[in-house]
Amino acid sequence: MGRGLGRGFESLIPTEVIDDEFDPTIDEDVRMRQLEDLPIDKIHPDPNQPRKNFDEKALQALASSIREHGVLQPIVVTKTGKGGYQIVAGERRYRASKIADKKTIPAIIRSHDDQSRLEVSLIENVQREDLNAIELATAYAKLRNQFNMSLEEISVRIGKSVSSINNTMRLLKLPLKIKEEIVAHGLKEGQVRPLVGMDEGDIQRILPRILHENLSARDVEQLKVRIKKGEALDDASQTEIRKIEKKLGVKVVVRSSNKGSGSVIISFKSQDELKKIIDALA
Repeated sequence: MGRGLGRGFESLIPTEVIDDEFDPTIDEDVRMRQLEDLPIDKIHPDPNQPRKNFDEKALQALASSIREHGVLQPIVVTKTGKGGYQIVAGERRYRASKIADKKTIPAIIRSHDDQSRLEVSLIENVQREDLNAIELATAYAKLRNQFNMSLEEISVRIGKSVSSINNTMRLLKLPLKIKEEIVAHGLKEGQVRPLVGMDEGDIQRILPRILHENLSARDVEQLKVRIKKGEALDDASQTEIRKIEKKLGVKVVVRSSNKGSGSVIISFKSQDELKKIIDALA
């Protein structure tokens, strides 16, 4: 199966650094990897790498970024018998670093066996149902960036569509603080996907509404439209909801319909907690 994607589609895929905080296989990975700055002249591409052609303009652009910011995502290599290293993933970063006249490059060193074991572990993890959306996006990105897998290959291995994988990976574009909130509160992918590409300040205006009202993707899209039009969000009611939560000591969710009606849901974990809520409301 070919590894290339169309240039327009490829541009939609995030290439951010994989954050260990959200990597579901980080513990296993740390035990088997070395992270070092390796001399570029000791590193060689894999002669069996299917991709032979690299866009020169794209390489020059990446080289300019590397000159300014360095290599943000380490390449992955294995040791060869001649004291050198062979690239497993990251040949584009390697080539751009050479153009940028870098003498060393950050690299994750794994054995062939470790690489295979970790790939299997990643595949098993992405097939679990208990991963949150950010962990899942991170696992996809790791398969792509550290195992040279195209989205089509990932799709075949895990049984999900390319578009689904791509949409999940787009969550990695969100600011770190927002990703941490998503994980902490167990928000669903559909609820937060509309936030991708928004200004962080606007996200901070919408996020409390998602948390307290359990908004759907459609609800979030409507709030985005209101922000784009310069309309004020109904933040006053959210302040009152938070006051009620503080008074009751439990989570309160408001669900509204397009017709203006809705419901208020007060959650409790035990009969004792319910009695305290009733007493507080009496």
